[in-house]
Amino acid sequence: MHTAELALSLLLVVIIVVSLLSNVLVLICFLYNAEIRKQVPGLFILNLTFCNLLLSASSMPLTLFGVLSNAHPGGHIFCQVVGFLDTFLTTNSMLSMAALSIDRWVAVVFPLSYHSRIRHRDAVIALAYTWVHSLSFSVVAACLSWVGYHQLYASCTLCNGRAVNAKTQFAIYTVVQHSLTFLLVSVVLCVTYLKVLKVARFHCKRIDVITMQTLVLLVDIHPSVRQRCLEEQKRRRQRATRKISTFIGTFVICFTPYVITRIVELFVTEPFNQNWGVLCKSLAYSKAACDPFVYSLLRHQYRKTCSDIINRLLKRSSPNGSGHHQENGKIVRAKEIIKDGEVEARPTH
Repeated sequence: MHTAELALSLLLVVIIVVSLLSNVLVLICFLYNAEIRKQVPGLFILNLTFCNLLLSASSMPLTLFGVLSNAHPGGHIFCQVVGFLDTFLTTNSMLSMAALSIDRWVAVVFPLSYHSRIRHRDAVIALAYTWVHSLSFSVVAACLSWVGYHQLYASCTLCNGRAVNAKTQFAIYTVVQHSLTFLLVSVVLCVTYLKVLKVARFHCKRIDVITMQTLVLLVDIHPSVRQRCLEEQKRRRQRATRKISTFIGTFVICFTPYVITRIVELFVTEPFNQNWGVLCKSLAYSKAACDPFVYSLLRHQYRKTCSDIINRLLKRSSPNGSGHHQENGKIVRAKEIIKDGEVEARPTH
């Protein structure tokens, strides 16, 4: 085995382990915390976690086997089933990210009417669309025998038809599929999160004005306190930009190389190096390992739930045990905003 193949194998092992552990942890938090289950975004996160777990347990191990053995993993029918799942789960997870971005945009731009605009029924309808959208492309590919083992990616995934006519149809299918998934989701993420960032910066400016007015009035304030206030202003402005960059950046970095390779592959006769194909596929897989941290585990509510679970396992009482459950929704959410510095605050009943 060459050094590049060994490095790619280790990368896949790390991605599989991190993805399985982190997504299982998100699922445990969802089942443990009733407050998370009540929130509308929880449905989108649950669907995203479900897709990531299945992808980590089905497609990723077979790609690892393909890299290690440089051979077809399993029988033809088995590979077709895995290829079907790979197409369905990847498309579904992308659309779930778009749904989460729209939810956060509505929560920030229309905070007072959020609960009338985004209800559980609306979330269920959105999830139904993601499943229908994903199934439609997956079923078409399976019916036309466009799923199987692809040597370039060492994976059971979409692959070219043999006949010239089939190749033309496959090229049209591939371009349409990536346009209505990757490109569409990219546009939705950029539009919604940039609007969220605009609102966040507006509120940061308002807070900065109030802070500066207060510092001017407090003439006897110690210089170190004044300096800390100014540093907090700077951190507040950077925090919103960093969060939005993470949402958009992880999606673009993980999926762009794979999608571009897929499109270019249709129109060139010279084959790509397999190591490049596997690397692109691994980057796409890595999004399943990033999502639990980007959308869930780094948020205060999930960190608090993890802490409560650990304390319960160790049979220790939580420092905020009974008081936490007695607080109403507004106070809980306010604490989450203060500790997390989130801009996507949503009102509660």
